[in-house]
Amino acid sequence: MINNIPIWIIAYLLGSIPFGVLLARVQSVDLREHGSGNIGATNVARVLGKKAGILTLLGDVLKGWLAVALASWVLDDPVAIAAAGLMAFCGHLFSMFLKFKGGKGVATGLGIHLYTMPMASLGAMGVFVCTLWISKYVSLSSIIAAIALPAFGIFLGVPLPYVYMSLLISVLVIFKHHENIRRILAGTESHFLKK
Repeated sequence: MINNIPIWIIAYLLGSIPFGVLLARVQSVDLREHGSGNIGATNVARVLGKKAGILTLLGDVLKGWLAVALASWVLDDPVAIAAAGLMAFCGHLFSMFLKFKGGKGVATGLGIHLYTMPMASLGAMGVFVCTLWISKYVSLSSIIAAIALPAFGIFLGVPLPYVYMSLLISVLVIFKHHENIRRILAGTESHFLKK
């Protein structure tokens, strides 16, 4: 248990890297004062353009993937690896570099799941794309995909520690989208594809 702690700390630190904020800072923009104020790829794309949004998406996915990949290279216990995934996810939500504030964790969660449950992740990505095509809401698509991920994991027989990790991440994603849910119900949520 004690031997796992350094890996969990590294996973948290990786998750804490705010790629969107760093990209915006290069352009002398405080991302938290523009658009929705969120640090994720959707707001980066709105504020800085699609290229910056894609770079943020890739960075956030990569840090989640790298955190659990590193844990799996060092540890052979699925519970400890799942805990590293949760630490990376919490790093994004509560970044030590942003005074323990952060984003909503969708891309980082995707990176974590692409390593621990890749087929379930592909299924959830399909759900995301279909929901986005129908609704045009990134937030709604993220929520539904987050709910679908553990369901796919159970269906595909993924090891239970990863399913439990996925369930916790799903709950946190929904919680972090509570304001978006209110706006969707009120009909005031922005459509990502709207020009």
